[in-house]
Order: sequence, then C-alpha cells, then structure tokens
Amino acid sequence: MTPVTGPLGDTRRPLTAVEAAERGATRIADRVVAKIAAQAAREALDPLPPDAVPPHATVVVHHESARVRVHLELGYPCDIGARCNAVRCHVAERVHALTGMEVPEVTVHVERLHLVPATAAAQGRTR
Repeated sequence: MTPVTGPLGDTRRPLTAVEAAERGATRIADRVVAKIAAQAAREALDPLPPDAVPPHATVVVHHESARVRVHLELGYPCDIGARCNAVRCHVAERVHALTGMEVPEVTVHVERLHLVPATAAAQGRTR
C-alpha cells in the first residue's frame, strides 16, 4: 500500500476499513434521554391545563435500556388511568425510536390535578 500524505507532506498510515464492532460506541447521556422522555410526555398530554407545570422526567440508563420516571400534572376530571397509560406508551415508543434503547419501565407520577371548569352548557339548568 502507498502511504497517504497530508497537506504538509507528512506521511500517515494507509487508510483501511475498520469493522463496526471495533469503532467504539456511542453513549447517550441520561439527561438527554430525560429530555426526550419529557418532550414525549408533553406530546401525549397536549393540551396541558393552563396553569400546569410541563412534565419532567428522570432516567436511569444501564447498558442499552432506560428506566424512565415521568412527573406530570393533569386536568381534572379526566380518566387518569387512561391518560397515564397513553403517556407510558408514547414515552416508551419515542425514547426507543430516537435512542434505540429498550424501555422496560415507564413510571408515571401525577403530581397535581387541576380542576378544569365545565363548559357553560353543562353548568346550571337548561330550560
């Protein structure tokens, strides 16, 4: 093989193909995965109650899996179980799609319920 010379005439090692397994690994920081999870929770809850704090998440990454804990606030009345299940499914799907990590566990903590006023037609009597 002929050596490759750089712009200053220095001689470098010849270019060779390196197998994928020998190139190294990419590690995604826990805080990046947490931001992805929080954004996914916001997407699943859209729209949020007017005075609610946006969801936030904490994540523990171990090898190629991420365990996620999401803290959120919901409007009330609503089907709390269905909303939490929608958040769990969407967060697991988005984290897996964007990072390639398995998500065996998504824990949802409802921090606060916000009373959503009923519509005017539902209040009072109708004649």
